Amino acid sequence: MVHDDAMLHKTPRLIDLRSDTVTKPTPAMREAMAQAEVGDDVFGDDPTVKALEAETAALLGKEAALYTPSGTMANQLAIRGHTEPGDEILVEANAHLYYYESGAPAVLSGVMCRCVNGQRGIFTGADVEAALRPADQHFPRTRLVCLENTHNRGGGKIWPIKQVQEVAATARQHGLLLHLDGARLWNASVATGVPEREYAAPFDTVSVCFSKGLGAPVGSALAGPRAFIEHVRRFRKMFGGGMRQAGIIAAGALFALRNHRARLADDHANAKALAAGLAAVRVLETEPADVETNMVRFCIRSLPAQQFVDRLRAEGVLVLAVGPNTIRAVTSLMVSSEDIQAAVATIARVLSQESQH
Repeated sequence: MVHDDAMLHKTPRLIDLRSDTVTKPTPAMREAMAQAEVGDDVFGDDPTVKALEAETAALLGKEAALYTPSGTMANQLAIRGHTEPGDEILVEANAHLYYYESGAPAVLSGVMCRCVNGQRGIFTGADVEAALRPADQHFPRTRLVCLENTHNRGGGKIWPIKQVQEVAATARQHGLLLHLDGARLWNASVATGVPEREYAAPFDTVSVCFSKGLGAPVGSALAGPRAFIEHVRRFRKMFGGGMRQAGIIAAGALFALRNHRARLADDHANAKALAAGLAAVRVLETEPADVETNMVRFCIRSLPAQQFVDRLRAEGVLVLAVGPNTIRAVTSLMVSSEDIQAAVATIARVLSQESQH
């Protein structure tokens, strides 16, 4: 029989920087999941799910929360609950709920998306004003403004709290509702010291994710007024999100919520170290000052991004092509500071080999 150490030696460890969604449960999290008390969540009697929902709502300063299988479902429940078919929502042009959620606002809620062009996902109250249509029966009714914090396609950009408040004030002046896609709100809070509830305060509803940086295997939540959450519970069932003994996975999310938020600072430090290392590689283009949380974007001009990604995969470093010449790397609890040093060295070596061809 081959010894485990020999097998590990033959199979080099992959350094997976594709996303923070690749996180796997820690041994302590797995133990919490194994010991979870469960019930039938559709009947409302799973105690672990109820505990997760209560703690999430309290952290965000909202009355209630609803556990969902994914962040996409949480966002789409918010849209469905806030709008009627034929309404219009205002979103930033690169927002996740517009860019990466398969056209769900149109299919599930029958709404139009009016896009605002922001800077790395951030826009202003004036941008909201400029996007509003006159009150006229020819136009869709603008109903909801959606923000994303941190902003995925903005490279993990954090919304400044003053700008959140400015946009919210403008929206309220026009009678608009507000939803926050806070999939990585935990990162924004750790990076700035602004409590999650302060970021969430201006919004009617907030979605958060447990399966990214926090490291839980499954799940997100939607938080808001109690009556609203009960209203969209039916839509969760309609969308196929009613789960039964969900306490097993909710226990992982609850463990993550209680134990893994503060450690996101390690991910941020690793991302900054990665950006600094890549900036020293001459043929790459990156801006270390743009790294605010756990995402690093860099450009390569000497060959297509996907080709370079494939070369790195063969060398044990996984990253993601997000444009013809742009690559994204994301740090998480699966990546150590030693991994970051090794990844930079591998990237530099592969580029050196390319230049010799």
